[in-house]
Amino acid sequence: MSGAIEVGPARLDRWIDGFSARHGDATCVRGPGCVVLTGADGTRVVGETFEHERIGLVLVRRGGHAVGRDVGGELVSHTCGTGYVQGRTKAGGWSQQRYARRRGNQADAVVAKVVGLALRHLPKGAVEALVLGGDRRLAEEVLKEPALAHLAPLPRRTLWDLPDPRLRVLQHAARRARAVRLRFDQE
Repeated sequence: MSGAIEVGPARLDRWIDGFSARHGDATCVRGPGCVVLTGADGTRVVGETFEHERIGLVLVRRGGHAVGRDVGGELVSHTCGTGYVQGRTKAGGWSQQRYARRRGNQADAVVAKVVGLALRHLPKGAVEALVLGGDRRLAEEVLKEPALAHLAPLPRRTLWDLPDPRLRVLQHAARRARAVRLRFDQE
């Protein structure tokens, strides 16, 4: 297995029991931010935990955005919205340049909107960790805003594989934020 497996914290002990059943009695070492399992057959799994009580979520894509605050596994504050950023065009010349400017302006408007929402839902001291998701470039543009400087040094988890943010996607991202990411160690 090459990819990571995400296991909810409540299911981790059961997953470890299953691992032990498949790979012989496993030794489990838990440390801050990690879990290491080694089966009797030599199979090794390294897990990354993200154990924070108050997590901020900033999800942004060209088709939508969502900002929320999760406290103890419950989404206590959030806003989701849609936006439109024009796609690329095959037109050439002046039209292509005009569409590129329009796309840039529309993307800037989405970033500005998300910055405002982040200021509202994630004020200084409200969260201790951050989850970014959606479009990497747009999310990083949001964090470059000086008004959000308090979010930049926080521990971070990224979920770039999310679809256009809606409430259901935000709730899913909040669950995934707390999941333990397990990866089979290839030796």
